[in-house]
Amino acid sequence: MFAKLNSMGVLALNGFAVQVEADISGGLPQFSIVGLPDSAVKESADRVRTAMKNLGYSYPVSRVTVNLAPADTRKTGPVYDLPIFLALLAAEGKLPAVEPDCAFVGELSLDGTVRGVAGVLPMALAARKYGIRRFFVPADNAAEAAVVDGLEVYPVRGAADAVAHLTGEAPIAPASPLPYEDSQRTAVPDFSDVRGQLEARRALEVAASGRHNILFVGSAGSGQSMLARRLPGILPPLTKEEALETTSVYSVAGKLPAGCGLIRTPPLRAPHHTVSSAGLVGGGTMPRPGEVSLAHNGVLFLDELPEFRRDVLELLRQPLEDGTVTVSRAAGSGTFPCRVMFVAAMNPCPCGNFGHPTKACTCTPPVIDRYLHKISGPLLDRIDLHVELRPVEYDDLASDEKGEATADIALRVLRAREVQAKRYAGTGITCNSQLAGDLLRETCRLEPDAQKLLRRAFERMGLSARAHDRVLKVSRTIADLDGSDSICAEHVSEAVQYRSLDRKYWYSR
Repeated sequence: MFAKLNSMGVLALNGFAVQVEADISGGLPQFSIVGLPDSAVKESADRVRTAMKNLGYSYPVSRVTVNLAPADTRKTGPVYDLPIFLALLAAEGKLPAVEPDCAFVGELSLDGTVRGVAGVLPMALAARKYGIRRFFVPADNAAEAAVVDGLEVYPVRGAADAVAHLTGEAPIAPASPLPYEDSQRTAVPDFSDVRGQLEARRALEVAASGRHNILFVGSAGSGQSMLARRLPGILPPLTKEEALETTSVYSVAGKLPAGCGLIRTPPLRAPHHTVSSAGLVGGGTMPRPGEVSLAHNGVLFLDELPEFRRDVLELLRQPLEDGTVTVSRAAGSGTFPCRVMFVAAMNPCPCGNFGHPTKACTCTPPVIDRYLHKISGPLLDRIDLHVELRPVEYDDLASDEKGEATADIALRVLRAREVQAKRYAGTGITCNSQLAGDLLRETCRLEPDAQKLLRRAFERMGLSARAHDRVLKVSRTIADLDGSDSICAEHVSEAVQYRSLDRKYWYSR
């Protein structure tokens, strides 16, 4: 007796079709799963056997062989429990033949309940491409799968529900897609609670408007972390395409909350400084996304930057430049998107008081040098804005006057982004930080006085070619915030000011 039905798998962010074949033949009782399964897939035999018995179905006392095709692609995770369960029932003649436009995924608990699995959104996108019209998924994953147009998604709470649907006894109602406007949005603190730090708030507005990287240097307690955690609130909501990309990463990583549709708010990831290289950029036996990919289309915030291992920080150089990271392992390789806004914060020395107007620094010059030079020049070069935070004055803290609200800043950022979206329509570029090559030269043409100012800054500060281009991009963003088509001297002056801090702390020592 033989039966087959469709399922799906995922490798990195790419879904692929899997055909589950079940054969029941004579011989001693044995359950074999072939088709390059990993340990979690092999354990499906015990979960399926126990679930069948607990649901009152007879288990075949004979030789059972399950093949997961194609056999040359590694199958991972417990996603094949439900299709194996249904394929066995079909092989025994207890289910009618399953239509070829149906696919099933889901993990079984021992009582037959279907649990959520990781990677359902990329599977759903691939299922549509492979001609699947009806996709049966765990109820916890139905919201993310339902966002795929042209696909009927059936939420399955238990294996018995899937059987009842296929036999026609109790059809399952398809899940309705959650409207994009009503999808989950994450609440963030408001900028109105920030006291003082006008220069830092301005720098964050510029950074958000062009999605530029930014570094804060300041003494302990000057508000670096507080400012960074408010940044997602002024970023524009994700477009549907960006939301699909970001949600796919979270789906594969298994970090998407149950019942969540698309992620609309730009994510903020703030890993601890003990994070490993695999945790930051991705890794594992089978490629998995790291923190830099989980921050895709959002913010990667590294607090206490010099406390991170230098070899881990150096891994960020290529992802920050290219917007993608490729993880290669013996079992396979995967490419993950990581187009992030990189935000870092640090003290100027181990004690945190170097340059403080009232507190004395207890660090010796060699100690300060070693601390600062944990951050390499090439990594600093990839950060567009360097901002020094001064200690907040008592009058600012005691004042009852609130600062500018997040909503007001977000409106200006959104207008600047809309200008950029219109300017770069059809180019694949969405903001100024992505400019390169001829488009950079064409878009960032300077007025004569601005050209002279940038030349003087380039020669006196010894800027690299990369730093020169980043000053141009930041100048373009400042001009967009001003509503100016041309880049004037005041725009370049502000952009150059954001490149002077590394000369004070690093290159002058």
